[in-house]
Amino acid sequence: MDHADPSKPNTDQSDLARYSRQVIFEHLGEQAQRRLLAARVTLIGCGALGTVLADMLVRAGIGYFRIVDRDCVELSNLQRQILFTEKDAANGVPKAVAAAKRLAEINADVAIDPVVIDANSANVESLAESTQLLLDGTDNFETRFLINDVAVKRCLPWIYGACVGAEGMVLPILPGITPCLKCIWEQPPPGVGPTCDTAGVIAPIVHIVAALQAVAAIQILTGNTTELNRKLVRINSWTGSFDQFDLQSARDEGDCPCCRHGEFAHLAGQYDARTAVLCERDAVQIRAGTDMGVDFEQIAARITPIAKSPPTLNRYLLRFDVDRYQVTLFRDGRAIIKGTSEPDEARSVYAKYIGT
Repeated sequence: MDHADPSKPNTDQSDLARYSRQVIFEHLGEQAQRRLLAARVTLIGCGALGTVLADMLVRAGIGYFRIVDRDCVELSNLQRQILFTEKDAANGVPKAVAAAKRLAEINADVAIDPVVIDANSANVESLAESTQLLLDGTDNFETRFLINDVAVKRCLPWIYGACVGAEGMVLPILPGITPCLKCIWEQPPPGVGPTCDTAGVIAPIVHIVAALQAVAAIQILTGNTTELNRKLVRINSWTGSFDQFDLQSARDEGDCPCCRHGEFAHLAGQYDARTAVLCERDAVQIRAGTDMGVDFEQIAARITPIAKSPPTLNRYLLRFDVDRYQVTLFRDGRAIIKGTSEPDEARSVYAKYIGT
């Protein structure tokens, strides 16, 4: 897979005035700032956590920032996803694209690489290429286990983060040193608690979790890993409580199939799903079996006579309303079917209006 690879920023620049308050922080300094300017990071998921993380780290001067996201901006995102506007939501702009545009206006020093795609077993290694750190901005364990597999395989650090309601968790993972995600959960934990569909999420917990992830990212990228908090941190922003759990024994005393035995089941596609119910939305994502490169114009012409209004399309997507559904189709054949949370129903809509 080919990605846009914007030119690296000039790490020899003498004027670091933009970062002056960060540079004078006793644990960083000019050398650490130059390491940040030379750093390359991949963020997977640009929703609530992802937008706050990206905003903090781009302002901090991470030199190259790849943003991977499969979705488009919606009105309900604006309560906590800080890089987006009402105009982005009205136009259904892909989140990675909208985020990249805003971030480029914030810090021209940083090379932003937006990738509108669903991270899966077929492409995640490509998405991790040429980067030093992976950031978790996702909302599901399936993708997190995929990130964990590629991180362990390539010995790349990554930072887990999650939040729902007023609670959140953060855990930095250093392959070969700290427990990986599979040391803690061998399989995605089904039904372990509420989701954003059932409990919602408030913006303050997003900012707290993302802030802790950002601190860990800066520490890792500047070589300050001895000061890195390697414990699982759990926060309740409503009560103001913080708890920490030392999970090192899960690695030291465990028999992890991933980091002990080099088994990368998620990366091998053993758990690939063609459908995914999207968090907080009455919608299902359908992923095509292959990147089939659909012809938007041809499909739009076919749909126009039966659609409620003329389909809209741009270089990234085709969107149309038909029956009680809104269908957003991407260039790789992936689609988001809004109007149902039932995978079987969504597959039927896909087959009926797009094809098999």
